[in-house]
Amino acid sequence: MEFEHPSLTIAIALAAGVVAQSVSKQVKLPGIIALLAVGAALGPEGLGWVQPRGLGDGLFILVELGVAVILFEGGLNLEWSRLRREEAAIRRLITVAALVTFAGATGAARAGLGWDWDLSALFGSLVVVTGPTVVTPLLRDMRLKPRLQTVLEAEGVFIDAIGALLATLVLQVVLLPEASAVAGELGHVASSIGLGLAAGLAVGGLTGWSLRTGWFVANRYETVFTLAFVILLFEVCNAFIEQSGILAVIVAGIVVGNIDTPVDRDLKEFKDRLTVLLIGLLFVLLAADIALDDVWALGWAGLTVVAILAFVIRPASVWVATGGAGLAPRERLFIGLVGPRGIVAAAIASITAIALDAQGMDGGSALRAMVFLTIAGTVVQAGVMARPVASLLGLRQPTRDRVAILGAQGLGLALAEELRRAGRAVVFLDADPRHCRQAEEAKFPVVFGDALEERTLLRAQVDLIGTAVGLTANEHLNRLFVREALLTHGVPRGVLAMASAKGREVPEPLQALDVDLLFEAAHDVERWDVRWRHDEVVVEHLTFTPPASGSEASAETDAEPDPDWTATRGRSHHERFVMLAVKRGDAVTPMTRGFSPEPDDLAAVAVYFPERDEALRALGEAGWQLRTDGPLGRDAPG
Repeated sequence: MEFEHPSLTIAIALAAGVVAQSVSKQVKLPGIIALLAVGAALGPEGLGWVQPRGLGDGLFILVELGVAVILFEGGLNLEWSRLRREEAAIRRLITVAALVTFAGATGAARAGLGWDWDLSALFGSLVVVTGPTVVTPLLRDMRLKPRLQTVLEAEGVFIDAIGALLATLVLQVVLLPEASAVAGELGHVASSIGLGLAAGLAVGGLTGWSLRTGWFVANRYETVFTLAFVILLFEVCNAFIEQSGILAVIVAGIVVGNIDTPVDRDLKEFKDRLTVLLIGLLFVLLAADIALDDVWALGWAGLTVVAILAFVIRPASVWVATGGAGLAPRERLFIGLVGPRGIVAAAIASITAIALDAQGMDGGSALRAMVFLTIAGTVVQAGVMARPVASLLGLRQPTRDRVAILGAQGLGLALAEELRRAGRAVVFLDADPRHCRQAEEAKFPVVFGDALEERTLLRAQVDLIGTAVGLTANEHLNRLFVREALLTHGVPRGVLAMASAKGREVPEPLQALDVDLLFEAAHDVERWDVRWRHDEVVVEHLTFTPPASGSEASAETDAEPDPDWTATRGRSHHERFVMLAVKRGDAVTPMTRGFSPEPDDLAAVAVYFPERDEALRALGEAGWQLRTDGPLGRDAPG
């Protein structure tokens, strides 16, 4: 059964694209492979539900606009300081390596497929690109070292513009090989680069300034405002000089992404979700437009060319280009094995094939089929090899075992000291210079700045953080920090201090996440900070022994466990002590509400010194006895 209604085609492609990516993420498979398979299955040669040709010129309008938004989003995520540090490697990859890939792929197509030089050169120009649509998802969960990730992501974004211009140049040379036409096309390429850079800087700067100042952007209109100007920038540039819009939106994305705006996180989240939608739509539509017979006709020769491209040409081009660029041999080897092709290759291949058909030249269908086979092959190769090769070469970061504490004062410093003694790495985040100075004097790493800003979290190496602790007197700030760390940066666990929370109830917006309430009961963090500043707090170390059978404490414990069990001796003890951390076996973790002690558990407890005796008495009634052999952690004697 075929559906030829254009709007239904778009609707089916949108839904199928999202489902394919969602399922791929669940089963840990490259999303592009699922999208290509779904597109082929739903296309005219499959179920016939998706009919790209029924869209007419609308197909390529969708492709153009989708590519503009996707590449803007890629630029948005590139941090300027990191780009500058890796400038040499990035520059050589998008110039020298691109030229070597072009020459190598052209020769491989000529020798392996028997194509003429014109068609082979077109293929070579189309597979120069990699692209953020495939590189970024591949690297996202790999925990690759930041330097290497920056190089690969930046190459993927910039090479799309270079590849698009190169493909346009080669196509014009093939169609109009006269010397005057070639010279004119070279001038066209130079003009495209100039206009793209100038327009991208101007519009990106204006957009970023507007978002930062809110001068004529109403509240909650920021994301749609940005989207509208990205599309306008892309189309206006292309209207003046063809293919200049790609570079313009990339540059604009980098500029906006590196301007500090109040909606920085919201903008990136919106663009990320929109990109997922567009990638699914475009890949399904373009894959549905491929004749499967053309792919099968390539046979083993096509697969051989893809293998040569992935295992010979890509590594060789990277090795030649990055010599002397400051990369270690193992980093160069890894980059050489990661070169998946993405949406720009697919889009330009389809446009090129139509241009060849319009001129009555043979080979357009075979060229497009070969590019899609290259996309599928290089994505599978990179998806299978990248993770194990990175591990083998020692290029992945350590496991997420670091604890990030928001609030470098009072109870935060006391908790950090106990964790450090146990061998846990701790980093503080704080926007108060006085607090930062305290933590630095205690020999803790500190990141000064707004903990809700992405740059601050990146400086804290958020990809190494396993637990985010919100420990300030501002409960709202604690919640926002923990939510940002878990949702946006994938931190596995969050813990936050909340004096207003009753029992073990986590705030509703955080209930779906792995979040616990800090300490054994609700405490007044600000009061303890004041006590700490006045040197009225001492940290004691206790071990748990269940109360003797028949005692009052034992009878209460056996009857009904109390989530606030340390306070069962009466609310008068509530602010005499705070249980900071607990050690069970070899693991030392922050104490959380609802913790059920077991025999031989060890605890670090902050005690208000003027009421130390009363505090120890209350703890003793709950089964916690003062230790005599030192603090928690591996440096404890005995």
